[in-house]
Amino acid sequence: MAGIALLGAGIFAREEHLPAIEAAPTLALKAVYSRSQHSAEALAAASRDPSSVAIYFDSPAVAGKSLDDLLQRADIAAVDVVLPILQQPAVIDKALRAGKHVLSEKPIAGDIDGAKQLIASYEGLGGAAPLWGVAENWRYLESLCYAAEKVREIGGELVTFKLQKYGSMKPDNKYFNTAWRKTPEHQGGFLLDGGVHFVAGLRFLLAAAGQEIKQLVGFSGLLDEKLIPVDTVHAAAITQDRKSGTIVISFGTEFKSGTELEIVTTKGVVSWNPVEVKTVTSQGEEKKEFASSSGVTPEVAAFAEAITAGKISDLQSTQEALKDLEILQRLLESGAGEGAAVQAIGL
Repeated sequence: MAGIALLGAGIFAREEHLPAIEAAPTLALKAVYSRSQHSAEALAAASRDPSSVAIYFDSPAVAGKSLDDLLQRADIAAVDVVLPILQQPAVIDKALRAGKHVLSEKPIAGDIDGAKQLIASYEGLGGAAPLWGVAENWRYLESLCYAAEKVREIGGELVTFKLQKYGSMKPDNKYFNTAWRKTPEHQGGFLLDGGVHFVAGLRFLLAAAGQEIKQLVGFSGLLDEKLIPVDTVHAAAITQDRKSGTIVISFGTEFKSGTELEIVTTKGVVSWNPVEVKTVTSQGEEKKEFASSSGVTPEVAAFAEAITAGKISDLQSTQEALKDLEILQRLLESGAGEGAAVQAIGL
């Protein structure tokens, strides 16, 4: 079994990554880290066997308990990094340089330039570098994987596509009340933190149709004043074969909610939401329902398998994560100011 440490003690680390690590048969949780001693202790206490989990923190400063001390442990082969967006790159780089395999939460970095610098630093480590995968759990949703299969199955040429996400953040929402999300220093606020999921999902289904976005143009705005700096973007996008579709992501619509992806080809339509996939062809309509899931458990399991195999899955590649971030950032850039600035896609 590979020893692993969970770095980060926030909501998603505690509720999703901790149980996913414990469910992976080839991973052994050896340690946890958080900036504060209190949050690190709380995370360890939530584990299946707290007595076997070492606690590391940087505040207060205690000899032998820092992140650097954790990274020196020979029995820890990998780390799962689930930290605030702007804190992640430095920790990822430090862990990779310490020879640890890394699974890091999406987005890969706070912006494209930061992501490219981080990737270049990683590639500079050479052939003996540890593995680095970026965790985009939507690529492991059973319903989304099934929808991609249906897109490939019905075939035909792409006609159009749609991403539509509406919802709101209530004042008592646990994610909204995370300090770094409530007063974001990263671009786009919730549009970056949450919106990158929806972009990844759209890209996943478009790839099943043999297409990827090459241009986009849009408008953005702030509908809910507490969700600074922007919470909504409406855009049109075009693929390499000049097939156009629409992208709507909003966290500021109190009375409208729901998430839908749709791929329309010359042979049929595949419509996806997290718990249902509907396929319409000349043969009729088919629906399949799915249990609600985050996708984190199979995502962490795939990382564990990658450690054993010595190769990261394409679904967790840094290039896939960079493409997700690029589209999201271009949406924000296109919508800035008066909006409608055409953005080219393809780093």
